[in-house]
Amino acid sequence: MIRLDSEDISFPDPEFYDSEDGLIAIGGDLKPERLWFAYQLGLFPWYNEGEEILWWCPDPRFVLFPNEIKVSKSMRKILRDEVFEFTENQCFEEVMRNCKTLERKGQDGTWINEQLIKSFIKLHHYGKAKSFEVWQNSELVGGFYGVQVGNVFCGESMFSKVSNASKAGFIYFTTKYKNVWELIDCQIYSEHLESLGGKMIPKIDYLNILKQQKP
Repeated sequence: MIRLDSEDISFPDPEFYDSEDGLIAIGGDLKPERLWFAYQLGLFPWYNEGEEILWWCPDPRFVLFPNEIKVSKSMRKILRDEVFEFTENQCFEEVMRNCKTLERKGQDGTWINEQLIKSFIKLHHYGKAKSFEVWQNSELVGGFYGVQVGNVFCGESMFSKVSNASKAGFIYFTTKYKNVWELIDCQIYSEHLESLGGKMIPKIDYLNILKQQKP
């Protein structure tokens, strides 16, 4: 594990730096420029609030190929019946703050702090970070956000206030962009995303796909 210099925006190359748990570096800062550089290299920050910043590149990597998404009969019916409405980039900060306050099973806190929110809002203004919203009766009931590097969408977090909201949004936008997004980086394994087609691939395969992108 490498300790980063807050004055120097650099990282060890994750292709040549291995760790048993995927932790590559510690420290640095959450400036938009560093975040953007990290995602281009295949790194992402993940740590508990109040701790030092931890930068990860796990091996294997949990991803989803859009053309392999699994849609159940019940979800097909929800989408067909137009239970929800969908928008994108309409309320980025609100989506992120909802992700921050969401209670997560087996997790005491959140890595989404005010500094991270401010930096992601700047990345959103630069066109690098995007939000996807799910509405019901004019109320925001679900959504997710992330960073787009070329044709790779790096999903950060999602939330749902009513049953199936985030799942419907994820399926809707993954299907909509299946000819644009080559890959969705899910980062960390979850049963929820595995049920939709997420799977593990070797880190080197993910990094090779990422290197082919033109941010």
